Amino acid sequence: MPSTERQMPPDGTSLAPKQMDRSGLCIGCGACTARSDARATGMRLDHYGQFKPPASHHPRGFAQLCPFSPDAKNEDDIARERFASAKHCDPHIGRFEAAYVGYVRENTFRTDGSSGGMASWTAVELLETNLVDGVAHVVPRSEDSELLFHYRLSRTAEDVRAGAKSRYYPVELSGVIDEMSRCPGRYAVVGIPCFIKALHLLCLQDPVLRERVAFTLGLFCGHMKSTRFVESIAWQLGEKVEAVADVDFRVKDVTRPANWYTARLLLKDGSTRSKDWWHLADGDWGAGFFQNSACNFCDDVVAETADISFGDAWAEPYASDGRGTNVVVVRSPLLRRLVDHARNEGRLELQEVDSAFVVGTQAAGFRQRREGLAFRLSRPRRGVTPKKRVAPQRAGLVPRRMTIYWLRSLVSAQSHRVFRLARILHWPAIYTRWASTMLAFYQGVTYSRGWIGKLVSRICPEMADSGRTSSDDEPGA
Repeated sequence: MPSTERQMPPDGTSLAPKQMDRSGLCIGCGACTARSDARATGMRLDHYGQFKPPASHHPRGFAQLCPFSPDAKNEDDIARERFASAKHCDPHIGRFEAAYVGYVRENTFRTDGSSGGMASWTAVELLETNLVDGVAHVVPRSEDSELLFHYRLSRTAEDVRAGAKSRYYPVELSGVIDEMSRCPGRYAVVGIPCFIKALHLLCLQDPVLRERVAFTLGLFCGHMKSTRFVESIAWQLGEKVEAVADVDFRVKDVTRPANWYTARLLLKDGSTRSKDWWHLADGDWGAGFFQNSACNFCDDVVAETADISFGDAWAEPYASDGRGTNVVVVRSPLLRRLVDHARNEGRLELQEVDSAFVVGTQAAGFRQRREGLAFRLSRPRRGVTPKKRVAPQRAGLVPRRMTIYWLRSLVSAQSHRVFRLARILHWPAIYTRWASTMLAFYQGVTYSRGWIGKLVSRICPEMADSGRTSSDDEPGA
């Protein structure tokens, strides 16, 4: 690490946001901006379409606040304090009271959501039982804006339900944190694992926020993408991103398996454009196109610090059910009573499962964030060294598996740069042709597809019998 990377910032803190950004460890959550006067200038998008804090700000306590800081508490530390009496503890999904697979039976939660509707149902149930006064979640922007989605504090069930669906798009928390700090009340916050972790770290420093954040609802996460993912979809559908009013990343089709994704753009003239993900040059989730670099150093798949968390049931027969099915991990005893009460009333169709089932539904994600993370940590890198719950390790990995992890890192890093070049030159084919080439190479190595796959299987046949690549193209891989 260069000596300048460890120089103490002028306010006396041991670490600064700029160092984390330069080290590829800033996820852009906005927690540090909410903690300082920098919220007046706000988070900004960088030239890759990812949120970053203002370059000059150095909030006190940042080293203990940033979710990727080596000096902050890790997920085990936070969960141990929050769920000390949890009935179960699993090395992959953490502490929990109960886990379920199923969906919402009442109203149209399941139809409206990308999966089984459980995340929106839980948020609405918290509001309607007066356990919270508002829900912070991601919704489409209603005004004409460069950004398509943002965090909003909703106070009615209708407004919460308007936020249903998965959003593979960058968002940040500073605005809703500021609103929760200014407006007395009890709030629930919906977010991906690193955002929920950042919020808990912030609550440790902020007693007002600690009192007002009553529940955290976590979403299982594969990785965060930049704004360029939508722009790329628009290019491949013959449109400019400026013409896009909204995007549905996962159009629900009950006649097809849940993991056959279709993206649909709603244009400002009212027309729509659609395309299946597998026909997109960058539609293989596991390849890592437009992935935030910090996601390479995340070891939390299932939001281990959240009171309850939700994911897709990527296991048969659920993966083939186009109506969508959730896996749910409940850590708060109060929320378990809420869920079980609704089960007994027939409003939820949930079957209790064990941790092994949950882990199996996210097998690809755990490979990437355990075995893959150990490999990435073993490689030399510059800047701040992340401190993870996974030790650096590459021994025992076959060359082909190491190549897959290396390819994902390469694709995630270079996709930002190649797309930027294509934007500057107003020549989308520079990116789409590069992406198609990289996708063919990645899928040849990973799934033995095409002539590249035949060649790789002849040279490195070790994965042909392992069957470990079956779900590497699903979100979470």
